[in-house]
Amino acid sequence: MIARYMIRHDYKINTVKIMQISVYYFASLRELMGQANVVVDVEENTSVSDLWQRLLKEQNIQFEKVMISVNAEYVKPEYQLKAADKVAFFPPVTGG
Repeated sequence: MIARYMIRHDYKINTVKIMQISVYYFASLRELMGQANVVVDVEENTSVSDLWQRLLKEQNIQFEKVMISVNAEYVKPEYQLKAADKVAFFPPVTGG
């Protein structure tokens, strides 16, 4: 007999939809944040910029510019998160 389980990536609390988002940090951000990845709960209509500001505040860190990808595609800061999104934060890259 094979047991099947359904993983639910979103749920409601008092009519506010809460979503689970996977967050990944790369390069110097990994060291700064003290971890490579984390799963966080966010409310519906949260932008990646809102998420980034929340994460910085929780860690009491200041970091002005960051590159953001969601599900392996670069996005603008106003991108609205969806349940089960995979968000990656990168420090800006410079070169010559």
